[in-house]
Amino acid sequence: MISRRFYNCFLLLSVLSLTLLACSSARKSGINNSHKDLDKLLTFKIGDFSSQAQSQRDSAFFDIRLHIRPIWTADKNNHWLYVEQATTTAEDKPYRQRVYKVEREASGGFKSVVYTLPDPAKWVGGYKNTAVFEQIKPADLVLRDGCTVFLEKKRDGTFAGATRGEGCESTLRGAKFASSTVTISATRMDSWDQGFNEKGEQVWGAVKGGYEFIK
Repeated sequence: MISRRFYNCFLLLSVLSLTLLACSSARKSGINNSHKDLDKLLTFKIGDFSSQAQSQRDSAFFDIRLHIRPIWTADKNNHWLYVEQATTTAEDKPYRQRVYKVEREASGGFKSVVYTLPDPAKWVGGYKNTAVFEQIKPADLVLRDGCTVFLEKKRDGTFAGATRGEGCESTLRGAKFASSTVTISATRMDSWDQGFNEKGEQVWGAVKGGYEFIK
C-alpha cells in the first residue's frame, strides 16, 4: 500500500511539474507575442508620412515630409531604419537624417536607438534607393547617446513612448538637451520634438503639441 507521505510527495511533484510547464508555455507565448509586436512596430514605422493636413488646419505647423526605410536587411539579428525629414519647400535639404536601431527590451517594451550618419549630405534621398547604404556599415554610425526613444504597446494597439531624462544633448538655438515623445499607429505617427535650455525653458520645437504625420 502506498504510504500517505509518498502520496503527498507524488502529488506535490505533480503540481510543481504542471506549474513549471505552464510557466514555460507562458514564457514561450510571451516571446512569440513580443516578436509579433516588434514586426508590427516596424511595419507601422516604415513608410512615407506627411503633416500637410495639420499645416493646413494650423499655421503654427509646417508641411513636413517624413520618410522611413529599412536598411541593411541582410542583418537578421538587428533592425535598422533610415529616417529622413524635410519641409516640402526644401525636400532636397533635409533638416534631419538619422538611423534607428529598433530592438525588443527584456521588460517586454521596445526602443529606437538613434544614430547619426557620417557626411549626411551624401545620403540625402537615400530612402529612394536604400542600396546606397551598402557603402557604409553600422560601425560607421555615431550613437546619439541619451536620445533613445522607449516605447510600449498600448491597449488600443498603438505604440507610445519618449526619451528619458535630460541626456539627449542639443545645442540648437541655445538648447542644452532635447526630448522626443512619439505615438505610432498603422496610419499615423505623432511626434513632438523639443529643445530646452539649462533653465528648462523651451527654445525650439513645436509649442502647441506634436506633429501629426499621416501615412
